[in-house]
Amino acid sequence: MSDRAIEARQKRLAAAEALTHLPWPDQVNNGEESDFAGFIANYSKGLPHDKVGEVEPAAYQALLRALSTGRPDDFERIPLGVRRARPFVNPQAGLAFTVEGPDPQALTIAPAPRIDSARNSAEAVEVYWMALCRDVPFAEFDRHPLTCKAADELSGLSDYRAPKAEGEVTPGLLFRGDTRGDLRGPYLSQFLFRDIRFGTLCVPQLNDTVPAGKDFLCDFDSWLEVQQGLDVPVPLPSKKNRRYLLTPRDLANYVHFDALYQAYLNACLILLDLEAEVDSGNPYRHSRNQEGFGTYGPPAVLTLVTEVATRALKAVWHQKWFVHRRLRPEAFGGRVHAHLTGLRDYPMIDREILDSVAVKLTYEKFGSFLLPQAFPEGSPMHPAYGAGHATVAGACVTVLKAWFDESWVLPDPVVPNAKGTELEYYTGQDAGRLTVGGELDKLAANISIGRNMAGVHWRTDYSESIRLGEAVAIGVLRDHLRVTNETASLGLTRFDGTRITI
Repeated sequence: MSDRAIEARQKRLAAAEALTHLPWPDQVNNGEESDFAGFIANYSKGLPHDKVGEVEPAAYQALLRALSTGRPDDFERIPLGVRRARPFVNPQAGLAFTVEGPDPQALTIAPAPRIDSARNSAEAVEVYWMALCRDVPFAEFDRHPLTCKAADELSGLSDYRAPKAEGEVTPGLLFRGDTRGDLRGPYLSQFLFRDIRFGTLCVPQLNDTVPAGKDFLCDFDSWLEVQQGLDVPVPLPSKKNRRYLLTPRDLANYVHFDALYQAYLNACLILLDLEAEVDSGNPYRHSRNQEGFGTYGPPAVLTLVTEVATRALKAVWHQKWFVHRRLRPEAFGGRVHAHLTGLRDYPMIDREILDSVAVKLTYEKFGSFLLPQAFPEGSPMHPAYGAGHATVAGACVTVLKAWFDESWVLPDPVVPNAKGTELEYYTGQDAGRLTVGGELDKLAANISIGRNMAGVHWRTDYSESIRLGEAVAIGVLRDHLRVTNETASLGLTRFDGTRITI
């Protein structure tokens, strides 16, 4: 065996050895599955349900059996709710291994808020308000009557954990992410507006659109059919009225059809086109006679920012299917509707959601207490917690924050005009403080919370999952640094605000 072959083997063994020395976490859920009869607080979409939307216990037990044994044949035996049903999305991905970065089961997220908690109520009130505000332009959030009402109610909730100013949710802070970068500048990140340079192609970010005011699953019969897994046709957005993202509905439509790493690949291309500074630990930032390419150069980061996506998905799919099995907001909306209309009594549901202004306004507008969905099919066919989009966001953004100088200020920030047809310069007081790191954190929040705006995820699905993705990316970056010849280090600011060096 050659010296090179021996060294290559030693590098792989060293990476594996480092993984075995990491603490292996306990995987703990919130106990709802055993505490509440009928699995009413857990994901069951696609399985057979009764007439009020509760899962048939034998069908749920078949799901649990497959998750327990891990045998492919047992997954094939999980019953479907209807003949023309949507398939379950890839539960076996949660059992996959990876040869780069941490093992998918070596990471965890905290137990999700329970349906009998004030925190769950607060998250539910938020998604109801998001549905009511889908057609309010982001540029009008600070003054629109609906967003002002939303901010007022969210401020009064006992356990709403989101950005506040002196203890209050202001309309300007409404639905924003949790980092300091999220609180500066326009609601949407610069990376969702700027042109994308693909070689000789310059691609403006003009998006296909869907009609304003068009919401779904607002009547109980259609809601119940979708809980059974009915395969509902999904119309494609219109190509006739393309525009820059203006409203929560636009953002929800974006995350309905995007490739999961799309926004971060775009961000990377934008940063390379702007010739943004790389991190000070990049060995070629100060080299006299070399530049990076396959290592520590543009091809390396363009590959790496997409490569972490599948690692992130394996980790979060284990959390979704094998640990938490959290119900989707649309299913919880069914519980709220059943309780408030007398179809079924759910005394465990916290009163703050049942008594909320958001739920009352929803009934006045739609004639039911169900959570209006932006997608005709409602949520995807996998549990809510963690969120795939958010975990991928956390992983991809972490790579970019490590690669580029986070303090570098983006030049000439832009926003769409009132019709979304053109870009114009952003002239707010903080226009000179929109940094790479801040706008990347904001991008992760925009994409993640865009799914909440569609009605398919909760706030903690975002806030916990981006940190899960961050942990995946940090592990992958460590493995990359172990196998390159250069002396390098990469620094980044984590989503909790702490600074680390890899």
